[in-house]
Amino acid sequence: MAEKEISQAVIARLPRYFRYLGDLKEKGVERISSQELSSIMKVTASQIRQDFNNFGGFGQQGYGYNVSYLYEEISKILGIDKQHSLVIIGAGHLGKAIAGYTNFTRRGFVFKGAFDCNPDLYGTRIRDVEVRPIEEMESFVKDNKIEIAVLTIPKDQAVPMAHKLADCGIKAIWNFAHVDLEVPDKIQVENVHLSDSLMKLSYNINRYENNI
Repeated sequence: MAEKEISQAVIARLPRYFRYLGDLKEKGVERISSQELSSIMKVTASQIRQDFNNFGGFGQQGYGYNVSYLYEEISKILGIDKQHSLVIIGAGHLGKAIAGYTNFTRRGFVFKGAFDCNPDLYGTRIRDVEVRPIEEMESFVKDNKIEIAVLTIPKDQAVPMAHKLADCGIKAIWNFAHVDLEVPDKIQVENVHLSDSLMKLSYNINRYENNI
């Protein structure tokens, strides 16, 4: 039987469920109803139930959801119940900031390597990882079975770099370069456009002020 196709909108909400459930777990909350979760997350209770029903439901009528169990099940769905190795391509300010975010490690994303084309950065360290020449990237990715590459390089360098990473057997690219990447379908790409978020804020500011 073919696996059920889950919409990207549902998948996009899973990390948010995971974060809120993690907060509840830390506060010692043992169970929660869809109505209670709805009031916290500002998502309708029916939407929450529909989302969870895509993966089997998880709840019991009259009881609600076991917070710890649901938290663990969503971590399995997201694949963060196991470790994923990653490297950063581009050891500038953004690359260093991403590498320094220790919460990634808590979520199972292990920072293994950093690469740059600037000789002044060779041998410097980000956390405990040495910055290496970009020429060493391909062999490092293959030898260390790296799954995820984080691109924090100019867009004119990102496309050829994506092709190299595809040849190395990378499984996913977290792309901060402002350019679309053409890679084989088996490679997952998540594009992050920081300016898009600011423009959305600008739009909402403008809409709010025009409605006053």
